[in-house]
Amino acid sequence: MALFDLPLDQLRNRRSDSVEPEDFDAFWAKTLQEARAHDLDARFEPVETGLSTVEVFDVTFAGFGGHPVKGWLVLPAGTARPLPAVVEFVGYGGGRGLPHTHLLWASTGRAHFVMDTRGQGSAWGGGDTPDPVGSAPAYPGFMTRGVEDPESYYYRRLFTDGVRAVEAARAHPLVDAARTAVSGTSQGGGIAVAVGGLVPDLAAVAPDVPFLCDYPRATTLTDRPPYREIGDYLKTHRGRTERVMRTLAYFDGVHFAARGRAPALFSTALEDQTCPPSTVFAAFNAWAGEDKAIEVYDFNDHEGGGPHQEAVKLRWLAARL
Repeated sequence: MALFDLPLDQLRNRRSDSVEPEDFDAFWAKTLQEARAHDLDARFEPVETGLSTVEVFDVTFAGFGGHPVKGWLVLPAGTARPLPAVVEFVGYGGGRGLPHTHLLWASTGRAHFVMDTRGQGSAWGGGDTPDPVGSAPAYPGFMTRGVEDPESYYYRRLFTDGVRAVEAARAHPLVDAARTAVSGTSQGGGIAVAVGGLVPDLAAVAPDVPFLCDYPRATTLTDRPPYREIGDYLKTHRGRTERVMRTLAYFDGVHFAARGRAPALFSTALEDQTCPPSTVFAAFNAWAGEDKAIEVYDFNDHEGGGPHQEAVKLRWLAARL
């Protein structure tokens, strides 16, 4: 696929047309207050994996609505003092998978917390966290579940789970709460952006080819799923565009980015039709913190930088964790 979005010089100045709801902060303060009314109840059960260089814990904590959410905590073997931590969120359709697929960050001497994604995990990876909340009729996928009301929208639950995952990671005695970063790719990157705007004291935020950013642009630019799920929903539910876009504004990464002050490293790919570069740059340019950078991969699609971006993150986080 050739380049299809704006030229790079225009991307570097790209700003979103997404309109921030007047009660955006009040909505999220209320949402998190309700979640925190439930005991976090973070439990860490040791798991025998056959791996000798790491110790693995099967994690359960209370997310949105007090619902149990699963995760993995992977520590370097023999850890005796609190370590800096990377909390990772998973891409669309995936789940936490198996522990031996999460060895990178523990190999650097850091704690690694991988959050399972409620209701997902059957497209790849494998997940263990149900979403006990139903929704009105929705297009297949997750993008339109409860999309006509911010209170019922699926990503209200998932972003809240993300905040609680950081709190759960920090609850472990071998995690240094003051040196906690969040990261993720695609949907995981979008969750990282949201959590970066909702948790004020993170040490770093590293979203790769982030999804869930600049909905007005994304939903009218690309025909690829998952964004296309919104267009297909509106194709059937005619006349509801304004209502749906109002809901999505509460979950747009550009508005969370405007509240993010931690050091941030984004990445994007100029041939990415799944998460178009203009939507990623919109979130990056909105990021409020001054210590920020973005890696651009000229001829890549949604795979982005892949292992090359991991190498960049290894160097970048070394100075921040």
